[in-house]
Amino acid sequence: MAKILLTNVWATHSLGASLGKSLPAGSVILLEGDLGTGKTTLVQGIGKGLGITAPIVSPTFTLINEYPEGRLPLYHLDLYRLQAEEVETLNLDSYWEGVDVPLGIVAIEWSDRLPYLPVSYLRIYLTYSTAQGRYAQLVPFGKFDLGMIEFQ
Repeated sequence: MAKILLTNVWATHSLGASLGKSLPAGSVILLEGDLGTGKTTLVQGIGKGLGITAPIVSPTFTLINEYPEGRLPLYHLDLYRLQAEEVETLNLDSYWEGVDVPLGIVAIEWSDRLPYLPVSYLRIYLTYSTAQGRYAQLVPFGKFDLGMIEFQ
């Protein structure tokens, strides 16, 4: 587990870029945090680290945005508007198992709505308070190894 102080929006973006440059295909990042804590900003950084030049926007209404043109594909999911039973019918595990799409990095906003989890993943809790500032807490699960991330 690692807890990182994010002093500004660029620090959040930079953390994402470190993830995008370091993570291998098949990596799953589960993002949790209140509205405005930087989930989409972090994913934009991941895209930059992967070399994606297309604008990365929150897929709140489309549910899934796919960005195939980087070092690895980026699959950006946003489950904010869904209930767990709705998510279950989407077969999202095909993204991290590479069933119908090439393996890439899967970043899921509002991942607490997932009724099932991959075997290995990185959960990132983003928090903000005026008293304590903005933080990212990185918690690996399964065989996910924080040592593979080269922080900038």
